[in-house]
Amino acid sequence: MAEEQQDPTPGGRRKARTRKVRTRKARVLRAVAITVAALVLAGAGAAGYAYWRWNANIKSVDIDSQLGSARPSAPAGGSFNVLVLGSDSRDGANGSLAGGATDGTARSDTAMVVHVNQAHSAATVVSIPRDTLVSRPACTAPDGSAVPAATGAMYNSAFEVGGAACAVKTTEQLTGMRMNHFVEIDFAGFAGFINAIGGVTVTTTVDIHDQDSGLDLKAGTTHLNGDQALAFVRTRHGVGDGSDLGRIELQKEMVKSITRQIGSIGMFTSPARLYTVGDTLTKSITTDSQLASVSALTGLGEDLKGIGADQLTMVTLPVVTAPSDPNRVVARMPQAGQLWAALRADQAAPQAIVSSQPVNPADPGSSGGAAGAAAQPSAAHS
Repeated sequence: MAEEQQDPTPGGRRKARTRKVRTRKARVLRAVAITVAALVLAGAGAAGYAYWRWNANIKSVDIDSQLGSARPSAPAGGSFNVLVLGSDSRDGANGSLAGGATDGTARSDTAMVVHVNQAHSAATVVSIPRDTLVSRPACTAPDGSAVPAATGAMYNSAFEVGGAACAVKTTEQLTGMRMNHFVEIDFAGFAGFINAIGGVTVTTTVDIHDQDSGLDLKAGTTHLNGDQALAFVRTRHGVGDGSDLGRIELQKEMVKSITRQIGSIGMFTSPARLYTVGDTLTKSITTDSQLASVSALTGLGEDLKGIGADQLTMVTLPVVTAPSDPNRVVARMPQAGQLWAALRADQAAPQAIVSSQPVNPADPGSSGGAAGAAAQPSAAHS
């Protein structure tokens, strides 16, 4: 091979150096491009894996096909309703959590109807006491068997005997409102979710000691882990008058604490935290089939992102002691009817109902009225 002839002139030497510099720059730029491409592909691969994994995690129930068309009309104008249930199932990891009966059944231990307004700028959350006596409609159980209609049935029995679809049907009959979506989370899922977001902070003005739930809490501000948070929302015997209405007040405080915690952790700026929360949450929930995908849940999150703790109005369905059983409650009329009518019209909960809520047993100095204060729901299925 002939040797390359070097130009001995100063201009020739400058051209050679320029070619070498350009060659080095090209190699560097090529390396940078390859590295960036690899990072992009790796990120896309991780995102794709997370999307696939989270979709596979979600369990769903086809509520629409089970209930058919004999349902209240869907809300118009962009408002929507979600039925959120906390199941007291003791299957699997739930068996040893938060005390209570372990008789092999599952009930809707917590029930909240969430109404999001048309502008998606505020939400009203209505807690339905589980011991509320209702007219339960005829349902079809998950195994296909017929569940007959019943009068004077406990609200939480609908989930026990007929599963999610029966719980939705009973709620729609009670409220006159279409439930656009349904979400269920069990004990272990709730505790895991709280751990994934870094725990939650609550404040009480009294000590709480409940042997049944396992909660032992001194008065003041405390940061709770998942098991402690579960015990907090399960507690009623160790504080206040021991009623389920008092426990609902603790659950309301927990919802606001969770909302504040999610807003403070910068979850969407931390891929690791986002993955942990997403994986934990999707493994813990059962939804209606329309909500059972990452894209649908992300869309719901977008609808709710402007609603913080200050935009939540939380109320308990107005109730009174049931004439037939001092351990049960029934809807207080006309207040309960007025509350559901306001939400059907996409209006705020009536102020008279908001201002007459039961007292928070963890803060006896809080404002609260006599709404349901005389009711002492049964200690069964704590």
